Amino acid sequence: MASSTQEHHLHHLPTPYGTTTAPPPTPSAHSNHNHNLLSTSEAADSLSRLLHRIPPTLSLSFPGRRQSPPPTTISPPLISLSDAKSILHSNLLSAAKQHGFFQLTQHSISSHLAQSAESESAYIFNDEKQLCFPKNWPLGFDNDDDDDDVCGRSLCLDESSSMELGFNSIHEFTSQMEKLGLEVIEELACAVGFENPVGKERTRFCSLMWISESESGSSNMPLSPGRVYPYVVGLNYQIRCRKYSMLADSGWVSVAPQVDSVMVTLGDIAQVWSNGKVKKVRGRPVPITNGEINSSSNNSHCVSMTLLVTLAHENTVSPLLPIKSPSLGVVLNKEDDDGLGDKDSTTIAVEEESPMFNSFSFEDYAWRVYHARLNIKDPLVRYRV
Repeated sequence: MASSTQEHHLHHLPTPYGTTTAPPPTPSAHSNHNHNLLSTSEAADSLSRLLHRIPPTLSLSFPGRRQSPPPTTISPPLISLSDAKSILHSNLLSAAKQHGFFQLTQHSISSHLAQSAESESAYIFNDEKQLCFPKNWPLGFDNDDDDDDVCGRSLCLDESSSMELGFNSIHEFTSQMEKLGLEVIEELACAVGFENPVGKERTRFCSLMWISESESGSSNMPLSPGRVYPYVVGLNYQIRCRKYSMLADSGWVSVAPQVDSVMVTLGDIAQVWSNGKVKKVRGRPVPITNGEINSSSNNSHCVSMTLLVTLAHENTVSPLLPIKSPSLGVVLNKEDDDGLGDKDSTTIAVEEESPMFNSFSFEDYAWRVYHARLNIKDPLVRYRV
């Protein structure tokens, strides 16, 4: 996809296997390309598309700063994977439409594995270990050194890089959480009514483990969301009682999942796939400082691990429900032959929904969202029909 002329200082996108490929081209790579051949209207359209790829330099959300915590804390809806399919799909659809997040029980993730992965991640955040990680976006460290009031550091790993670096517990934890995430996507597709485009095909998706570390304090404030990356579903295993702050479609919410549950958030890609039927959470849930409930721990550091099931960068994102313009409808002609040579024709108009989003390149969208941080404006607004 990328040529040698596109090599520059920007970091690279991950492939599903941990290798990298060039990021989307910048305006400098295309601004002079065949410009003499473009008409005035074509040039304007080309310039508009290029400007959409430029990471914004200003953000009204003051990225890196703490957000005021929501006034109340809620418990995410409980969903058990052991329920009958009809009950599971009904509960899942209700939670997806009303909130965009829920907590899973009766899942396959062991508490011992989650604790081992968290303990292993504690050794990552030191100067010697940081030298081992390449800075190929979104993989690698994001220390947010240029932002004021920064609340911590974060590291993004894919499954292959965690194995190569010798983090066996993190690798196994990532693998198990990925399997659970794919199961959630399959059940969500059945509940909402669209065909799962991911399945188990490795070339269609990738999983990113985001590990964040911060200093605990007494301000009872949520940490900075840090970098944001688009995803289908996000999963957080709850090792201990802890409060989180999340930016849902309804605004900032504070949640307190149960211990040993897996909190699931639905991302922007899931919302587009559902044609706007499900709500989403923008970015990752962030722990609220000093938010451990009934905890006597005096640890000065807070570690949070979030697994994002997302797409390979070459994918195109579009609504997956049956689409047809309501003005045209669907006309079904049913002919009934009575055996006497006469045929009766019946016309049936079937109303189908129209798309709420235009199709877009995941690569372009991911690049923009990642570098724009958590803006006040929903980045999906530009793709609404």
